[in-house]
Amino acid sequence: MEKYLFLILLFISGFVCGQDTDSVIVNIPSVELKTIDGELISTSELKNTGAPMIIFFWKSCCRTPNKMLSVISEEYDDWKEKTGVKIVLVSVDDSRSSNGVRPFINGMGWDYEVLLDENSEFKRAMSVTAIPTLFLFNEKGEMVWKKTSFQEGDEEEIQEKLLNLSNK
Repeated sequence: MEKYLFLILLFISGFVCGQDTDSVIVNIPSVELKTIDGELISTSELKNTGAPMIIFFWKSCCRTPNKMLSVISEEYDDWKEKTGVKIVLVSVDDSRSSNGVRPFINGMGWDYEVLLDENSEFKRAMSVTAIPTLFLFNEKGEMVWKKTSFQEGDEEEIQEKLLNLSNK
């Protein structure tokens, strides 16, 4: 019994401590968010039928995700061409700072779909405990990988995961 309890705690700690996870199948919960244009969208409608999708939780004032998103932005066109991937940014900026998200995105020249999670409802529904957090979904819309805490070179790991999904 103790052995099983230890294994369960070890598994759970991978999520709580921000470890990368593979082969975890999760459906996207339904939460209503705004686009940066002010339109309402249900997160359950987020799809990229037949191709992978990345949902990336971030905050505009955080340097680490901004640096990572800039690096990914340089690769994004190539990734879309090779894998058909779609990247959706979910800003967890609150209502006081979310009006700065659109100018920030435009200033960075990023070509991502952007949603505003001002009350962190989607963040909680997806059990996000650290910013940034990236979720990779396969062509069926199943979550297959979660990653937190980024460092230089992680874009290569993301690309490898995308290419592996495309080659299945």
